[in-house]
Amino acid sequence: MYYSEDLIEEIRMKNDIVDVISGYVRLQKKGSSYFGLCPFHNEKSPSFSVSRQKQMYYCFGCGAGGNVFTFLMEYENYTFVEAVQFLAQRAGVELPKMEYSREAKERADLKSLLLEINKMAARYFYVQLKAEQGRIGYTYLRERGLSEETIKAFGLGYSNKYSDDLYKFLRSKGYKEEQIRQAGLISTDERHGVYDKFWNRVMFPIMDVNSRVIGFGGRVMGDGKPKYLNSPETLIFDKSRNLYGLHRARSTKKTYFLLCEGYMDVIALHQAGFTNAVASLGTSLTTGHASLIRRYVQEVYLTYDSDEAGTKAALRAIPILREAGISARVIRMEPYKDPDEFIKNLGAKEFEERIEKARNGFLFGLEVLERDFHLEFPEEKTAFFQEVARRLTEFEDELERSNYLEAVARTYQIKEESLQKLVTKMAVRTGMAKPVERPKTAASKPVKKENANQTSQKVLLTWMIEEERVFQSVCPYILPEDFTEPLYRTVAGLLYEQYQTGEVNPAKIINHFTEEEEHREAASLFHTKIQKISTAEEKERALKDSILRVKSNSIDVRIRNLDPADIKGLQRLMEEKRNLGNLEKLHISLE
Repeated sequence: MYYSEDLIEEIRMKNDIVDVISGYVRLQKKGSSYFGLCPFHNEKSPSFSVSRQKQMYYCFGCGAGGNVFTFLMEYENYTFVEAVQFLAQRAGVELPKMEYSREAKERADLKSLLLEINKMAARYFYVQLKAEQGRIGYTYLRERGLSEETIKAFGLGYSNKYSDDLYKFLRSKGYKEEQIRQAGLISTDERHGVYDKFWNRVMFPIMDVNSRVIGFGGRVMGDGKPKYLNSPETLIFDKSRNLYGLHRARSTKKTYFLLCEGYMDVIALHQAGFTNAVASLGTSLTTGHASLIRRYVQEVYLTYDSDEAGTKAALRAIPILREAGISARVIRMEPYKDPDEFIKNLGAKEFEERIEKARNGFLFGLEVLERDFHLEFPEEKTAFFQEVARRLTEFEDELERSNYLEAVARTYQIKEESLQKLVTKMAVRTGMAKPVERPKTAASKPVKKENANQTSQKVLLTWMIEEERVFQSVCPYILPEDFTEPLYRTVAGLLYEQYQTGEVNPAKIINHFTEEEEHREAASLFHTKIQKISTAEEKERALKDSILRVKSNSIDVRIRNLDPADIKGLQRLMEEKRNLGNLEKLHISLE
């Protein structure tokens, strides 16, 4: 699905990238660019640059980059079309009816259909909860202390005890079996045929940040297994990129989230006035969850169960949150198991006091570690502090490590100098603190390694966009077809066209792409790190080397792909190969 390029460019031009990003990231002007802390990875010093002149952003730390559309795609998890629609509304631009490519239309139609089916199912479950057959579910929710208002606000429902009830209802509404299956609402096997994924369960609709039903969680009534069941992953439901309750918590005025383990904990906290509660969806906290959380807050209070499993879950979550740039604190529920139980027995005021007394995540980890050592014995105490020292080496930032070292020394009544020596010794033994492995892109995708030919092509494109005189020196020898990477070749072709029309606009080039990964890769072509060059002669030599490498690789690729019967083509390419020797003797001047 595509809007016209002219319309996309109009929308981009009416949304200044500095103004848009300033709504998400605190920026400070330095020279002709603006800098801030990158919202896509954890960093202490700003490497996130925004150029008003180019209308582009780029992070020199993690490689995230693009134009204003790319930013919203990465930060808000929008599709390209959703980013266009958001910015059009922001700028007051009226959009025409969308035009689709065949493949995009099919995918968009299926996504819309699955959202429609899930919405219909959520309404059906809600109606069943209020009917006679849903009395068991309704009674359960009321006995758990939920008000009528809360049940309605979260759209809670009930799936009947008949295992094909929802399937029959949706089929009566005209939906096909395969469509219902793709929505994650039915299963099939030889013994039972088609049957509902959820039956005889209290139902918890799972919504995305835009309050659209994307899946369900179900709590069984009685002793059936499993106790809790979630929708399978579908085209619209990715449990590692969504959080239960986020559609309500995202608008909280609090500066932190309360991170829970279960649906009922979130609902109970919201009912008690803690509207910043969220939970992961039937899975441990992931880097995807952490990245999602960091879009809204930079501090999380863990309200996991007070049992051993909850403690282990908290210990797993703390480093994941820290690597995403989120500080973690731990709220203890004792003498109760979870927030739901705590609120029922001690109330919201006492829970607020527990929030104020929440333990620092790192120090909480040390408290749990203590349980494995008998500190009254010298050798055990030494072993304990050796492990503490090892954990302190994991802090990459020196100031942060020093602050925690001071806090540990104060808490455990050990001389700060002694602990510092132990940390230093441990750092030497382990090869010093290993750098924190941060996600290289907003989506935490691995970065592909480049070969020398790819790097040369990127360097050439970066130089050509930065300086017109470089372009003028390159274009007699290098054509867009000489860029062997398909995306590079497309970008080069658009750049050459812009130079011919006298309008060089890299942000407009990125408009040509609709996928987030393509946006990021195209942006990187204009921000390739180039080794520092001190003299004009060195730069001219480096430029000539890049031209030679790109041209030589282009010829080699064309030779490999040549039809063996094309003798004339081969002769022509071999002649080009011989002419590279003349190019070696060429003097390129950038003066």
